[in-house]
Amino acid sequence: MAVEVQAIDTTGNYRAERNAYLRGREFKGNSTAGLNWENVSKRILPQLIYKGHVLRQEPLCNKGMFFICPKPVYERVQQRLGNGLRPYPLQPGTLTFRWYDLGPEMPAGQRRPLESFGQFTTTIDQVALAFTAPADLPPADVYALAIEAELEALRR
Repeated sequence: MAVEVQAIDTTGNYRAERNAYLRGREFKGNSTAGLNWENVSKRILPQLIYKGHVLRQEPLCNKGMFFICPKPVYERVQQRLGNGLRPYPLQPGTLTFRWYDLGPEMPAGQRRPLESFGQFTTTIDQVALAFTAPADLPPADVYALAIEAELEALRR
């Protein structure tokens, strides 16, 4: 089997917060940093689909590919793909999601455990189809309404 381990990257930066901290000052302002959830659609899912198709051809990869990620990343993947993926047993061409999160808080000086929260196996084909035919599209005319709202704001 093949294993892909993924976290989530950030967008923006913590420069202002860091500078305030280093100077011993309170940070006043709005952070530009945040989690880059768009990476799920732009990079993570296409990468999994591509690698899954490549690995399907590998005779030694007879249990498919495993995607190990934090629980919030898995939840975002599920949100993007919808809930229509069917479960499959381990086999070539499958993608198994395993998601983890931090366990309960521990006393100072002790490490928080990492806990498994679930596993789900489906096929690369189902992931690819769900990715290219999303069920979570915004309503029709969403672009036109946004453009009209901006134009109206400019007229004021």
